[in-house]
Amino acid sequence: MFISHKLKEVLALSDRITVLRHGKVTGYTTPAQSDRHDLAQLMVGRAVKLAPDKEEVASGDPLLTIEDLYVEGDRGRQAVQGLNLEVKSGEILGIAGISGNGQRELAEAIAGLRRPRLGKIKIDGYDTTHFGPKQIREMGLSYVPEERMKDGAVGEFDVKENMILLNHNKAPFCKNGFLNFKEIKRYSEKLVQEYAVKTPDIDTMTKNLSGGNIQKLIMARELAAEPKVLLASQPTRGVDIGAAEYIHERISQERQRGTASVVISEDLDEVMALSDRIAVMFEGKIMGIVDQKDATRESIGLMMTGEQQESTA
Repeated sequence: MFISHKLKEVLALSDRITVLRHGKVTGYTTPAQSDRHDLAQLMVGRAVKLAPDKEEVASGDPLLTIEDLYVEGDRGRQAVQGLNLEVKSGEILGIAGISGNGQRELAEAIAGLRRPRLGKIKIDGYDTTHFGPKQIREMGLSYVPEERMKDGAVGEFDVKENMILLNHNKAPFCKNGFLNFKEIKRYSEKLVQEYAVKTPDIDTMTKNLSGGNIQKLIMARELAAEPKVLLASQPTRGVDIGAAEYIHERISQERQRGTASVVISEDLDEVMALSDRIAVMFEGKIMGIVDQKDATRESIGLMMTGEQQESTA
């Protein structure tokens, strides 16, 4: 018996497939009778977009620039080595790679959680290399971290507390040291509705939500800040297909708004569906950057194993 929400795995490994939704069987099928769209519809109860609609958007000026960046990992080795990247307004840059090739350290350096050894990071032209997380957020970065319950939300806090986690001490949520509970309630309920966070109410402990709804809560908080740069690391890891569809649509909408977005993911289907350009990391280096329309699973896979490719973008 193999249990998974990864559609390709299920189709590749199974002889027979049973689909569950809300604890009930919604269908039986076989790989010969179904494809990913069929399975997704059985899982969610409606037709599901496996890739978001992407309108033509004219990319603008670079909003995130990384120059010759070196970052050490937890054990003192160079996790990021001489990395150069540029992400423009209205663009999604996907970063693909096998886990442990410097993606986490790169994200933490951009977000101010890990101090680079050498190089520069600029947001909208301003050098933020040695800024702390608070300063970097004020410069226009929103960050959806890889570990949602370790770095993205506090499980023992309720939904409304996590919604204002990063700006609870500012107006309109706080005045003269006192919290404005009426405004916090209004704001939190608005975001819960706008971002389709399924929760009994805003006083529910965050740890009691599903993984997909915790991730949507984090997305709501980060996107409500109207960032110049969105950094999303493993944005749909461990979430169901319906939540993944919603998160992809929201990231795509940020592109249309003019945000420069970086999506770091080990899911190659996700990277290829969302990105305008794809950069591949291997042992802390960029092996190549390709336009999404020119990318193939084979070429990206080769770079993920260390095969160098000249940049075409």
